[in-house]
Amino acid sequence: MNMTTAEYQLRFRSLFDAGRGYAFPCDAGGQVDLDHLSERARNNYFFARAMVGRELAVPAVELSALH
Repeated sequence: MNMTTAEYQLRFRSLFDAGRGYAFPCDAGGQVDLDHLSERARNNYFFARAMVGRELAVPAVELSALH
């Protein structure tokens, strides 16, 4: 998957602060290609997954705002 043209994003929304959260390029099934993320983005992705149910909602696949 070419990450520069990703049509979808996996969005983790904050449970406590509307408008805050994390978003990562993904395919239609919500699969994130970790090999194409920067080290910082990869660390943020693992953090977001670990915080589901604590600080972040279960992630949702959404159409990318860029398309």
